[in-house]
Amino acid sequence: MSATEPGRLMLAEMTEQPAVLRRLLTDGAPRIAEVARAIAARGPRFVQLTGRGTSDNAALYAKYLLEIERGLPCGLTSMSTTTAYGAKPDLRDVLVIAVSQSGGSPDLVASTTAAREAGAITLAVTNNPDSPLAAASEYAIDVLAGPEKALPATKTYTAEVLALHLFVTALGGGDGTLAAARLPELAERVLARQDEVRALAARYRFAERMVLTSRGYGYPTAREAALKLMETSYVPALAYSGADLLHGPLAMVDNIFPVIAVVPDGRAGEALRPVLERLTDRGADLMVVGPEKALTGASAGFALPTDDLAEELQPILEIIPLQLLAYEVTRARGQDPDAPRALAKVTETH
Repeated sequence: MSATEPGRLMLAEMTEQPAVLRRLLTDGAPRIAEVARAIAARGPRFVQLTGRGTSDNAALYAKYLLEIERGLPCGLTSMSTTTAYGAKPDLRDVLVIAVSQSGGSPDLVASTTAAREAGAITLAVTNNPDSPLAAASEYAIDVLAGPEKALPATKTYTAEVLALHLFVTALGGGDGTLAAARLPELAERVLARQDEVRALAARYRFAERMVLTSRGYGYPTAREAALKLMETSYVPALAYSGADLLHGPLAMVDNIFPVIAVVPDGRAGEALRPVLERLTDRGADLMVVGPEKALTGASAGFALPTDDLAEELQPILEIIPLQLLAYEVTRARGQDPDAPRALAKVTETH
């Protein structure tokens, strides 16, 4: 690909993901475990998670993981309560985790500063260890993704998800590198199948809208994939939990309305089965991303190599073909995935 080819940055950064995952598992894991031990010793009883955009989806993943694996109740922060309304909640014994690619958004920095002043234990998970957010936090984890130049975040998302997995596992005294050891090799296998994704993209080149759905650990993946499709190809893409989809939005689905279902190999996939049946009954153009067995009855699909991979780690693989899909759909529509209109790499919200 030439230096001026549209999408060259996004493609290069997607391709870097196996190397980033390896770097986190080797170079990043010891520091993450050290931070986790220090925080565990302080016994937080509740967790608040903060992020915007892609990082908010990584934070949602951490919410599932913390509640399921550690039994810690979690909430997603409404930053405006402190930045706009000046609320001063009592955050003693609360762990506040701020997830950010750049660590530079003023509202993230301000809300983290306010949380620390309110007695919270504060942790920044960021790709910039020298950022204002890292400086404002008591603890910081560097996701080690390296510079990301394309506007759509890809490698930083999978790095954030893996870093959060390693942190949550270490918070309980475990070693998350063991279960995640195969991820870099599996990610390489998925990336090598770009031609398959290009064929799928031809199917959705002229789509006017899309719905994405999943449950459990797959739901943050559905949200992140919807964001990637919207910010690169400008296709309106709505993400719903499978349970929420049945509570009304299912009515808008028809046989010309593409639906992408992220089907984890595990409990969330089982919980999603009735939703897939309803979608099939409605004649939906259904694409499934998941294990081979989940593709039965779908209009199209991408089979993931999820054998022996824990359900909570599958989101790192699930998002990769969907990143590629956003890239390929955007290229097919004659647009540049590297530079979506009206967007900046660092979004400064207040």
